[in-house]
Amino acid sequence: MSEKENPNAIRTRIWREEAEPDNPFATRAAYCRGYDVYGEMLGQARWVEMLYLLFHDEAPSAAQADMLEALAVALTNPGPRDASVHAAMCGGVCGSTAASSLMAALAVGAGQLAGGHEVFLAMQGWAECGDDLDAWRKRLGKLDAITGSIWPAPEHAPGFDPHGVSTATSVRQMLACLAGYGAGSHLLWLQQNLPDMEAAAGCPLALSGVAAAALADLGFTPEQGEMLHLLLRLPGAAAHALEQRPLGYKKFPFGTVELESEESK
Repeated sequence: MSEKENPNAIRTRIWREEAEPDNPFATRAAYCRGYDVYGEMLGQARWVEMLYLLFHDEAPSAAQADMLEALAVALTNPGPRDASVHAAMCGGVCGSTAASSLMAALAVGAGQLAGGHEVFLAMQGWAECGDDLDAWRKRLGKLDAITGSIWPAPEHAPGFDPHGVSTATSVRQMLACLAGYGAGSHLLWLQQNLPDMEAAAGCPLALSGVAAAALADLGFTPEQGEMLHLLLRLPGAAAHALEQRPLGYKKFPFGTVELESEESK
């Protein structure tokens, strides 16, 4: 029976499998975009090449693979001060399951403050404005809610740090590193026009803004970039959650809150 005739067939352009002749539930060969995963890619391809290939029809160039790997290193661990990592640590310290800790990190890290949806919005900006400074000025000066979206209007320019005073050293280092790969135009343009972009946004560039420009340069859509931003930040959340698990809540590395009674006022 052909796929067209079978209403239960899984329709995907990403993946194809061939079953073992003696077991229809065991995989003899698996192909990602036509590449033999176990027969050709395994032991030869890098993880970021496989990651890129899952979202694109063709494998990445050497510059694209190198830049995606550098981006993954930059995003792997947002650190314990990040809200998503803190959420995972809370799960770990109270003995939650591994999945629960990671889901906590995903839930908290999905929003519009250094989260996945902020990257989505910033990438929409690159799709609409490209390397046009005047278009960016108009966009950054008017932050409206998207019609029909469940998300509220952004409270700050996506990709910029509303609490920042000047561009953080880590942000400048990340921007310089990723722009150096020359895998697209947006990062180089952002580096050259950073003062004007920050003036239009009213606050300094954030790591999420660099990530958005990099993902756009790599050819990812805003939807794909949002997914990847969530995915690439999970290793740090996992490591910190596991580190806190045996320590217990009494050694949780955040200050205690002292409550003041009405009588003491």
